[in-house]
Amino acid sequence: MSQREAHIEKLKARLDEWNAEIHKLEAKAQAAQADMKIQYEEQLAAMREQRDKARERMHELQDASEDAWEHMREGMESAWESMSKAFKDAVNRFR
Repeated sequence: MSQREAHIEKLKARLDEWNAEIHKLEAKAQAAQADMKIQYEEQLAAMREQRDKARERMHELQDASEDAWEHMREGMESAWESMSKAFKDAVNRFR
């Protein structure tokens, strides 16, 4: 497996983790009181947006040429770390 493929697999695994967290919060939102339900839904919308942005970036990496991938990788890693932090912060608010 090339470094590129390994990196993309790592990103896919992280997206899977995020999807699992979203599903857990969706279940909590369904059981929550009306006022908390609104807060859950707002947070879930933000988390879904972060996940979708991350998915788009991963697809950009997959579709990039080998030369472009090397150039994009550093910037993408930084962007992923920012998205990861925002996602974790959102999850931690409702634990």
